[in-house]
Amino acid sequence: MADVQPFRAVRYAGAAGSLADLVAPPYDAVDDDERAELYTRSPYNVIHVTLPESAAEGARVYREWLASSVLERDDDAGAWISVERYVGPDGVPRERHGLIVSIAAEPYESGTVLPHERTHPNIRAERLALLRAERVQPEPIFLLSDASIALETPMSEPEVEVGETRLWRVEAPAHVPGQLLIADGHHRYEAAVDLAHETGEKVRIMVLVVSKDDAGLHVFPTHRVFSGRPDLEELREGEAHSDLDDALRALAAESYDRPAAIAYRRGHVELVRGAEGELDTELVDRHGLSGIAYTPRQEEGAVAVDSGAADVAYLLREPRVDDVFAVARRGERMPQKSTYFFPKPLSGLLFHPLDR
Repeated sequence: MADVQPFRAVRYAGAAGSLADLVAPPYDAVDDDERAELYTRSPYNVIHVTLPESAAEGARVYREWLASSVLERDDDAGAWISVERYVGPDGVPRERHGLIVSIAAEPYESGTVLPHERTHPNIRAERLALLRAERVQPEPIFLLSDASIALETPMSEPEVEVGETRLWRVEAPAHVPGQLLIADGHHRYEAAVDLAHETGEKVRIMVLVVSKDDAGLHVFPTHRVFSGRPDLEELREGEAHSDLDDALRALAAESYDRPAAIAYRRGHVELVRGAEGELDTELVDRHGLSGIAYTPRQEEGAVAVDSGAADVAYLLREPRVDDVFAVARRGERMPQKSTYFFPKPLSGLLFHPLDR
């Protein structure tokens, strides 16, 4: 069971400006153009801490903000109820409810928190260097619980609000029920575990916990698009269908007992099946990663092929959360980009100092 505690959050003060100009998507959802735009949007945008020029520069900026009261520490510790309204890649509006608390970052072997995706050592080292220098976490890691969580949204005005995200400070629960699994933030979680091992201290981190039964939780697929792969353009590997709509209907009727995907090429659409025990992403990953790109939007993959910019798009089914838990409980990892938990929690709403 996770060691759940309240924490004294660091937050932007009013003098920093509009919160909408200060928050940002997490580091791994920001491309170079967006990073440049966020850097100029405000000198206090959290991007200066999450994607600084260097770890030392990020630490200097964070401490300067604290010293100049751009950021202020809450007097009281608490947990936070989070309500996020969003429209997913499928165009459907939803509302996701979760709880933000502080937990100890423990090795996966403890069984407290399970991973489900593979990580890159270089990215993990980069996040470790940043955490080591700044000693603050500027956004929560996103966890799922396989148990229901009793959450009652307060009737009062939220204490923090920006866009479609609202936060209310509440008393921290004695525990969070259920097995916890990382939905998003594997590199940041592992960096915190590495820092704890490196320093010999207990490192506590901020997490957003959402029940897998929450009505607003949805996991989307990440489709694979290959360019510069004439071998895949000419490949015939499955059951031909008259058009994409027909193939999509056939894919929807497929049992999850076997992996399946649509291979969409110019003038040729197929339903591709794999062997039992494989994941849909593993069915595609057998073609390697050369020339691959990813998109959560089915139509983007099809347009790339139709325009000649891509050779083939593999369109995948939505992963099932229970299947993700099952893989994690077996001690296995899914390929990267196997799941797309949307939206990712914003950076800059709350900061969690490592000293709590």
